[in-house]
Amino acid sequence: MNAEDNPIEAMDEANGAKPDASGEYTADQAEQANAALMELGKEVEELRDKLLRTAAEAENVRRRSQREVADAKSFSIANFARDMLGVADNLTRALEAIPEDARKNDDPGFAALIEGVELTQKSMHGALQRHGVVKLEPEGERFDPNFHQAMFEVPNPDMPNNTVVQVVQAGYRIGERVLRPAMVGVSKGGPKAAPAGDTGSGQEDSAEPGPPDEMATRDA
Repeated sequence: MNAEDNPIEAMDEANGAKPDASGEYTADQAEQANAALMELGKEVEELRDKLLRTAAEAENVRRRSQREVADAKSFSIANFARDMLGVADNLTRALEAIPEDARKNDDPGFAALIEGVELTQKSMHGALQRHGVVKLEPEGERFDPNFHQAMFEVPNPDMPNNTVVQVVQAGYRIGERVLRPAMVGVSKGGPKAAPAGDTGSGQEDSAEPGPPDEMATRDA
């Protein structure tokens, strides 16, 4: 059997360790062989660690790319959806402006017009929802400055402080990001509302009325 058939002998020869005439290794040669084996094992372990790290990094890149693609797909229509919210608002205002006695009018043409506007409004809201745009209905919930814009305060000692008591204009979100904050009125003077989370400040959130938050409606 030559050295090519026996990798241990080949390694021994590479490190200068050869058996004597009796075919046995000396103590120094055996120590050299063990040291070479330990060094080889260390190199194998280092390569294994590098391989695992590379695989983990590649997996992280793949997942991050998937998230970025999903986000881009969800938020690419943000500007268009925000413009369509204005159209939806106009349809709602048109329906709200119709007097109740006019709705009871027996004029078939007027009734058909009202029905057409209602169907158009319903269809638009359905289209927005299919594309991930969700209407915010915060009445009765605690005021959240990330999704609500306080327009005024309503004194009410029986209602927990900073509770949304009235929605002036509906808000919308796309995914977990605000598309348009809900314009709301909040309660004032009642007991402190239960904290939504630990902010670390121990202070009550303020919901002072103010101008619309431009940062809340920036593009995703």
